Amino acid sequence: MTKLKEGDKAPDFTANDQNGNPVSLADFKGKTVILYFYPKDDTPGCTAEACDFRDNYQSLIGKGFEVIGVSTDDEKSHKKFEHKFNLPFPLIADTGKEIVEAYGVWGEKNMFGKKYMGTIRTTFIINGDGIIQKIIDKVDTTASSQQVLDLL
Repeated sequence: MTKLKEGDKAPDFTANDQNGNPVSLADFKGKTVILYFYPKDDTPGCTAEACDFRDNYQSLIGKGFEVIGVSTDDEKSHKKFEHKFNLPFPLIADTGKEIVEAYGVWGEKNMFGKKYMGTIRTTFIINGDGIIQKIIDKVDTTASSQQVLDLL
């Protein structure tokens, strides 16, 4: 598994969002990107995190950020999640797990003593030149946007 660190070049990707539109990291050149990886659409922690970014979206955009969510759920699942919670940013469908693996966030998890493979909740802040400025691996799902702002 790739272990990215601050100062590394962020792996580029192209994958479809919830509307079937291709989205590439390169599309955001010159902008600071909050690229957040989450395990599953419409689960309590993932919903809290997405809604926190939604509630603070205009403020983040005003500060020059772009928000992109990524999970291994498919476009249809993302579309339902977007619609249910009125999410204003792209949700990338990484069904082939290429992006989660490139960013090193696909790994072994443990819930109730059961080990399984899944997406490890992580947020990357990527500057306009495509360099990883910060990595948040202990995400506060109810205050994820404030975590980003506190770091910068």
